[in-house]
Amino acid sequence: MWFVALKMLVGDRGRYLGIILGVAFASLLITQQMSVFTGIMFRTFSTVADAGYPQIWVMDRKVQYIDDVKPMQDTKLYAVRGVEGVDWAMPFYKGLLKARLADGRFQTVNLFGLDDATLVGGPPTMVEGRLEDLRRAEGVIVDENGARGRLAKPDPAGGPPIPLKVGDVLELNDHRAVVVGICRNGRTFQSQPVVYTTYSRAVSFAPRERKLLSFIVAGAKPGEALEELCARIERQTGLVALPANEFKWRSVYYYLKYTGIPINFGTAVLLGFLVGTAIAGQTFYNFTIDNLRQFAALKAMGATAWTLLSMVLLQALLVGAVGYGLGVGVASTFGVISRNSELAFRLQWQILLISAAAVAVICSLAAILSLRKVIKLEPAIVFK
Repeated sequence: MWFVALKMLVGDRGRYLGIILGVAFASLLITQQMSVFTGIMFRTFSTVADAGYPQIWVMDRKVQYIDDVKPMQDTKLYAVRGVEGVDWAMPFYKGLLKARLADGRFQTVNLFGLDDATLVGGPPTMVEGRLEDLRRAEGVIVDENGARGRLAKPDPAGGPPIPLKVGDVLELNDHRAVVVGICRNGRTFQSQPVVYTTYSRAVSFAPRERKLLSFIVAGAKPGEALEELCARIERQTGLVALPANEFKWRSVYYYLKYTGIPINFGTAVLLGFLVGTAIAGQTFYNFTIDNLRQFAALKAMGATAWTLLSMVLLQALLVGAVGYGLGVGVASTFGVISRNSELAFRLQWQILLISAAAVAVICSLAAILSLRKVIKLEPAIVFK
């Protein structure tokens, strides 16, 4: 009987493709929009993720997220180092500076200053050069996307821009900076180029202020509980100390609470779900109505109501599986194509489960609309 149900479904190719396209559209829109939303949220804490090694981030109490820099006095660094349980603590500068390019254009860049001695918090991957080259006079490291994109030099012959390379010179806030390396890191929320240098050089590049210490990155001694150590740092210094993972979530919560990003993407996901439900439900319902005679004939030949219901459910399961596969496949292809672009796209396994659950609900609603007709079906209809 299941084979008969599949033959009935595939036999009406027009409606079969219509149901699949409705489910595939819903799956595509839900998966794609949620992946873009996740990619944007990951970019909000890319600075913390790229720094990697520091276990604890110490900051001013008013800091709400990673880009909300509230500079501290340099003496706070020594106060953190004096807390029992702290293995090491280093300064970390983060700020926005204007870079003057070779053709006279100005470009805002994210400037990160690393501790001169340890260079802790540096880029995760070096494409050209070494991290230690930052200790060279006027040395800076530029991220790969920025070197190829906004910081690229114009071609005198009118061709495509020439990527920034090791040995090129930038001007940061009227200070000369020599590119000594190219790194690969995660894109920031604003997608601005990232420039690394030493802490002492970063504060000399930055506009003069009374306070210039953005963050303090620290590590715990072996066997020390991070939560207890963070609480101890807060009591003794009056600052906020957060484990790296908690600092990431603080940035995410800020954007979720104070921006319209969740509402905009949530509306798109809901629209995809409603449109998919409407298309798949209506088409599947019409398909069942047109095949009532066949169901009635089967019931007249002895098929039970449960058998007919299982046939309808099997048909819904098939179109759901095919439509889900097509939608997720197109969304994944879209992500692969755009992975080197400005578009934020991050497909997590949780998104696949949510998309599958949404498709299951769509197919269930479509099947429920049809089951009522099948349950009340009278075999005599086939003889009318």
